[in-house]
Amino acid sequence: MTEAARLRNQPTRLLSLAAMHADRQVTEALAAVDARKWHYAVLATLEEFGPASQAELSDRTRIYRSDLVAVLNELAEQGSVERTADPVDKRRNVITLTKQGHRQLIKLDTVLADVQNQVFAPLSPSEREQLSRLLAALLS
Repeated sequence: MTEAARLRNQPTRLLSLAAMHADRQVTEALAAVDARKWHYAVLATLEEFGPASQAELSDRTRIYRSDLVAVLNELAEQGSVERTADPVDKRRNVITLTKQGHRQLIKLDTVLADVQNQVFAPLSPSEREQLSRLLAALLS
């Protein structure tokens, strides 16, 4: 099927279509291992920054606070995170990555690396790096 040149040559449309394709691939691959993108975001953030309050996690992951509660419930049920009362402010919870969560993060890193390789297979390594730089520039 051939599409109109206006559509084929519109960068915002191409970016949107590529994002939808990549998002679908990531979502399906994570679902196959009983995980979601938000799980990965929380686990990666805790791994890098250490224990955090729910508010801090929300800010760092860009997950709405109301949605984050459900994500944390799922991760806690899996044994990937632990909630404890903040010793300074008992009204707050501190979220900590568990050993199981660290193992899950490593597993998800592998899953996502495979997806990256599939999605970006048409590009050379230097083109992949260039694309990442350009996308980062658009988002900054």
